[in-house]
Amino acid sequence: MTSDAVAAHYPDLPRRFAALRNPNSRPYLFAAGLSMMADNIEHVITYWVLWQKFHSPALVGFEVISHWLPFLLLSVWFGSLAQRYDCRRLIQIAQALFMLVSIAWGILFFTNSLQVWEACVLLVLHGCAGALWGPAEQVMLHDFVDRRDLPSAVRLNATFRSLGILFGPVVGSALLLGLGSTWGIFANVLFYVPMTVVMARTAFNGHTRDASDFTPRARIGLLSSLRLLGELRNNRLLVSMIVLAGLVAVTIGGALQVSMPTFANQLGAGSAGLAYGVLLLANGFGGVVGGFVLEATGIVKPSARAAIIATAGFGLMTLVFALTGNYAVAIVTLVIGGVANIASMSITQSIVQLEAPADNRGRVYGVYGVFASGLRTGNGITLGVLGALMGIPYSIALCAAVLVVGTVVAGLFARSGHRSVAASENPA
Repeated sequence: MTSDAVAAHYPDLPRRFAALRNPNSRPYLFAAGLSMMADNIEHVITYWVLWQKFHSPALVGFEVISHWLPFLLLSVWFGSLAQRYDCRRLIQIAQALFMLVSIAWGILFFTNSLQVWEACVLLVLHGCAGALWGPAEQVMLHDFVDRRDLPSAVRLNATFRSLGILFGPVVGSALLLGLGSTWGIFANVLFYVPMTVVMARTAFNGHTRDASDFTPRARIGLLSSLRLLGELRNNRLLVSMIVLAGLVAVTIGGALQVSMPTFANQLGAGSAGLAYGVLLLANGFGGVVGGFVLEATGIVKPSARAAIIATAGFGLMTLVFALTGNYAVAIVTLVIGGVANIASMSITQSIVQLEAPADNRGRVYGVYGVFASGLRTGNGITLGVLGALMGIPYSIALCAAVLVVGTVVAGLFARSGHRSVAASENPA
C-alpha cells in the first residue's frame, strides 16, 4: 500500500462545494465564519485597549499564551464532552461564553475600571470558549454530511474560518474607529448570535448518523482520555497527520502575524501603512483563495502524500519569506504559503475525520486540537527565546527549516506504517 492509501480507501470524490449545497452544513459554515470574525474583532479591540491602558509587554505575551494554553490543557477533555453530550449545546455554551466575555469587556471599558487581573481572567475565558468549540465543531461536521462529502465540509469550514480571520481585523478596526472601544465590543456580541441560532434550529446533534456509537453514559475523565494517545499508535496514518498538525503549530504557529512589523521594517515597508497592511493580509488572502480553488477544482485528494507536500511547501515558502529582502517576493511567498497552509490543514483534518473510530471520535478530535492548536503555546515561547538569540527573521527561518525536515520524517513514518499493513495483508 502506498502513501496514497487514503485516497484509495475513499475513492468516491465529493461534489464540488458539496458542503455548501448541503442545507444542513451551509448555515453552519456561514455562522462559523461570523463567529471566527467576532473572535478576531475582540482581539483587535481588546489588545489595543490593553496596550493603551497598561503598556505591558508581559501582558502582550500573556495575550498569546492565554489564547492557546486552554487548547493544550483542555482539548482532550473537551473532546470527551463532545463524544458524550449533544454538540449543539456545547457549541451554544462556547458562543455564550464568547458573548459574556465581550459584554464583560464592554462593562469594564464603560466604567473605566479595568485591572490587569480582570483582563487576564477574561483572556483565559475567551481561550476556553475557543477550545470548547473546536472538538464539538469537528463532530458536528461529521454529522452534517456523509462520508463522501466530509473532505469538502472540512475544507470549506477551514476556508470560512480563514475568511473570518481575514476580515476580523478590518471590521474590528472599523468598529474601533466608528463606535469606539466600548460600543464596538458591545456590537461584536451580535456576530456570535447566528451560530447560537443555527445550533438551536438544526436537527443534528453530532451523533445522529452514528447513533449506535453515541454512549451518553460513558465515563469521562482526563486521564482516561489521554490513554487514547497510546491507543492511536497502531494507526500510523492517523498519528502522522496529528504530528504534522503539531509540527506546524509548534514551529510556525501564529509567529508570522505577530512578527510582521519586524519583517515590514526589514523589507523597507515600515511598521505601519498600506505596504505593511498588504503583508499582514497576504497570507490570509492566500488561505481564502486557496480554499475556494481547491474546492472548485478538486485536484487535491485527502492523501498522506498530498498532506506531506502541502506541509513541506508551507514550510519552504515561510523559509523563503523569512530570508528574502525583496518586498514582491515576500508577498508572493506569503500568498503561496497561505494556499499550502490551508491545503495542509484541510487534508490533515479530513484524514483525521475519516480515520477516527466512531466510538472515540470526539476524543481523537481533542487530541488533534492539543497538537494543532495547543502546541502554538510552545511556538510563542520558542519564538521569544530564538528571537532574542538570533533575531526574529532567522528564528522563523530556522523553525521553517525544522518544519520541512520534520514533515519528511512524518512522511516516512506514515509510509512505514502502510508497508506494515501491506505486509500483513499479503503474507508470504
